[in-house]
Amino acid sequence: MSSKIEKTLQRQKEKIAEGQYYEAHQQLRVVASRYSKAADWDNASSILYSGALSLLQAGQGGSGGDLCIFLLDVYNKGEVKPDAQSKGKLLSLLRAFPKDEPTKKKFVGEMVGWSSRFGEFPAGDPEIHHVAGVLYAEDLEPYEAERHLLLGTQDSASTLAALHYTWYTSDSPHTAPLYCARGVLPYLLTGNLRAANKFFLLFTSSLQKAPNPPTQPVSTKSSDLRVYPSLPLLNFLGLLLLSVERGDPSLWRQLKNHYKGDLDEVNWSEALDQLGEMYFGIKIPRAGNPMFDMLGSMFGGGMGGGGGGGGAKKAVGGRSTPAAAGLD
Repeated sequence: MSSKIEKTLQRQKEKIAEGQYYEAHQQLRVVASRYSKAADWDNASSILYSGALSLLQAGQGGSGGDLCIFLLDVYNKGEVKPDAQSKGKLLSLLRAFPKDEPTKKKFVGEMVGWSSRFGEFPAGDPEIHHVAGVLYAEDLEPYEAERHLLLGTQDSASTLAALHYTWYTSDSPHTAPLYCARGVLPYLLTGNLRAANKFFLLFTSSLQKAPNPPTQPVSTKSSDLRVYPSLPLLNFLGLLLLSVERGDPSLWRQLKNHYKGDLDEVNWSEALDQLGEMYFGIKIPRAGNPMFDMLGSMFGGGMGGGGGGGGAKKAVGGRSTPAAAGLD
């Protein structure tokens, strides 16, 4: 950082310390704009980062958030890649946001979009998702938290399991499978079997610590399982994870048939159809035009009107998450 920029930042920090927030914000914007127009991305980002951090630490979420959004605009124009330095600056700013600051949600969205455009993860950088999810969980915003934790790092499943267990404890005991499904099913839909297993293990382990754990241990030669006599859908989720690991279509059909009555009471059918196609090769029936289907089969499939085979891909790529019955 040049001495000229250091002097500029020092002057603005003094104004912020004196409570002249508006003046400091405007001058920081003007100077950063000058460097941005000259395509001097390094100096523009240095000014914006330091200025935004000073304003956020002074409790000025609106002004600081505005400079944060400006910083991401500079990152986009300068085609800055998500590396340790660029992400580190953004995440330190995110952690400095005052609670309940409206600009925070926009900043998170802009960060995810930037990391998707210039990084290696189409759905956004996992570390950014994880930190955002943890902060939303701390702020007691479970819907925002789960949306990011489902796309986070290997540590995210632990945070999500703790969040959903805490959420569950304020509800009726019989709703445990619904909260558990909010982690297991979306993780499976995004192809993250490891996270799904970790989430299920941690969530159900927390149930064991309850005053009256609704479990009964069952041991076999190959594994130890917990059975939940009063929570059949929780048994279903555990057996679902085992079935996915084996990938046996007949086992999957038996499992769905066995729990059909219980599954009819929740709205998991679309998610389960997607999982059947993803992990067991069971194609989802798709409505089509019978005449076009017949002509398509006669002429080599070129006129089929069945809508293609993109259902499972959409669920994974679009990161759609099934809503557990009774929670949304």
